[in-house]
Amino acid sequence: MDHASLRWIAGAAHLLALLIAAASIAVRATAARTVTDTSRLAVVFRADSWWGASALLFIGTGLWRAFGGLEKGSAYYLGSTAFWVKMALLLTILALELRPMMTLVRWRVATARGESFDLQPAGMIARISTIQLVLLGAMVLAATAMARGLLA
Repeated sequence: MDHASLRWIAGAAHLLALLIAAASIAVRATAARTVTDTSRLAVVFRADSWWGASALLFIGTGLWRAFGGLEKGSAYYLGSTAFWVKMALLLTILALELRPMMTLVRWRVATARGESFDLQPAGMIARISTIQLVLLGAMVLAATAMARGLLA
């Protein structure tokens, strides 16, 4: 496969992963906000699974594009302030994900075992998801600045 096609595939996969991540975070936030009993958890779990898978694809394609010889080269990215802003935003999103992830893992295990559990943390999951969406939007702004050599 030629270089241009690889660049297109990596870029398209990266942006599709971002789209899926944003949609799944939004669905998870909305579903978590409306959880009053365990009947609504299937939507939260499904959205969370899509969010996790899309995050892996987003990070993988991002690394491939930045450091795999597909785009401008690692020196360009490592020398860009916008790149580091984007990375800081990504790390913040991932750090914020720790509490929802641990809560949802506990809920999945309890659900599989038929055990009861406290649904009160659903509000926290909704709030954190909303913050993550805002940060994801800021990442897009940093990425567009980075691609155009702004904030170098």
